[in-house]
Amino acid sequence: MDKNSGQKRAVHYLYPPVAPFDQRLMEVGDGHRIYVEQSGNRNGLPVIVVHGGPGGGSSPAMRRYFDPSIYRIILFDQRGCGRSTPHASVDANTTWHLVADMERIRTALDIESWIVFGGSWGATLSLIYAQTHPEHVACLVLRGVFTMTKAELDWFYGGGAGHFWPEPWERFVSLIPEAERHDLIQAYHARLFSGDHATEVTYARAWASWENALASINSSGSVGEPMAEYARAFSRLENHYFVNSGFLDQDGWILNHIDRIRHIPGIIVQGRYDMICPPKSAHALAKLWPNARLRMIHNAGHALSEPGISAELVQVMDELAAK
Repeated sequence: MDKNSGQKRAVHYLYPPVAPFDQRLMEVGDGHRIYVEQSGNRNGLPVIVVHGGPGGGSSPAMRRYFDPSIYRIILFDQRGCGRSTPHASVDANTTWHLVADMERIRTALDIESWIVFGGSWGATLSLIYAQTHPEHVACLVLRGVFTMTKAELDWFYGGGAGHFWPEPWERFVSLIPEAERHDLIQAYHARLFSGDHATEVTYARAWASWENALASINSSGSVGEPMAEYARAFSRLENHYFVNSGFLDQDGWILNHIDRIRHIPGIIVQGRYDMICPPKSAHALAKLWPNARLRMIHNAGHALSEPGISAELVQVMDELAAK
């Protein structure tokens, strides 16, 4: 189950950037339009890239993990974020809306089955999509596993990670009155959805900065102030999902439904020192999933851009392309 991996490839072995051959805003109902793009080989092996957050958005750098001569690379921005509209909207924006949107993309692009590639919240959504539509998933490639449990949220917003990063934790907590600090997700929710734009931006920047400060193993704990509108979209969407427990009707939903994907091959790439999504979740998932292989990356944190994680993911996709 647990295969230890080093930095087998340097980051400069990421594939050269390629321009999309197809970009569109897809109507998905409820007033939402989501950004979808395709690049690489039009007739190649399809892979859909599921970004993190919730609310993070896709980026051109995400195309670089796949050999463009082999892969048909599909990126999309989930509802409310990136180039999707309306920006920062949480209306009709739940996990189940996003799962349905992924199916709309697959159908619109006339794909029977695809590789699903996601990290952090993208790993969460990838797992839930696969558990809902297992017949259309050829393989799952996951990074920085997050299974949307209360224990994981308590770790990050209840002080666990703060024991290792007391300085950014103090900055994050200090904006909230002591009487409300027992539930920081709810306390931030009240301010991120206050209706006052300046207040929302202030708390959005603090919310996003707490996460950004812990993303890399090489972080100093100090990060630059994120751009206002990006921070507002990211933080409102992420908080909206977390205050609603991912819109799952039971704690541990993903692990409790693992039988739905036990036949699907999976590769899990996990940073040993991931402070945002600790390795315990990846380990628990791999133990229950017979067809999964866990590749634990030493000297790596959470971010997709961590050298060891990037190297391993490129190698994984090259291995799948060679089969």
